[in-house]
Amino acid sequence: MPEAGSSPIYLDGDEWQSYFRDFKRSAFRLEVHQTYTMPAEAETVRGFLAGEQMPEGFNVQWHDLIRDHATAGRRMTRAKIVRRPLTDYSRYLFEWCIPGNVSAGEGYQIVDVTERPNSGIPEQDFWLFDETTVVHLNYRSDGTQINRELIQNPDIGKYLAWRDLALESAVPFGAYRT
Repeated sequence: MPEAGSSPIYLDGDEWQSYFRDFKRSAFRLEVHQTYTMPAEAETVRGFLAGEQMPEGFNVQWHDLIRDHATAGRRMTRAKIVRRPLTDYSRYLFEWCIPGNVSAGEGYQIVDVTERPNSGIPEQDFWLFDETTVVHLNYRSDGTQINRELIQNPDIGKYLAWRDLALESAVPFGAYRT
């Protein structure tokens, strides 16, 4: 939360992208929603649901970014919270998105909370860069992103504890998928 009297800082465009280009050691994402309604994905989600083949070069720029960071020794890790049965969007992630991210070097972990609804993991999506910088990803209930908010003076210990709790409860994507 912003300090009293300070205005929230919302990130967009190149300023937002710079966090992914410029982190030094690690980028961690807690992904809690079961559906995301992202305009840039609308066409590919429709294609997936219609039974089409994944487009050639799908997500290649993101995979190149992950690969470049992995080659340089920087870690990208994600903990995806899931509840069964999987939503159409989660099935899209599992089939079209996550396998390429994992192949490129992202440590993609699945936390199934179907039988543990009170897991202690927050209902807030966030990125944690270099264990110092927190950005909340805020969404409407339908999965439409509202904004990306840079958290000023975050309680880093709290975010590290949430990260660790999620990762302790997680299984690697490949193991979960089988």
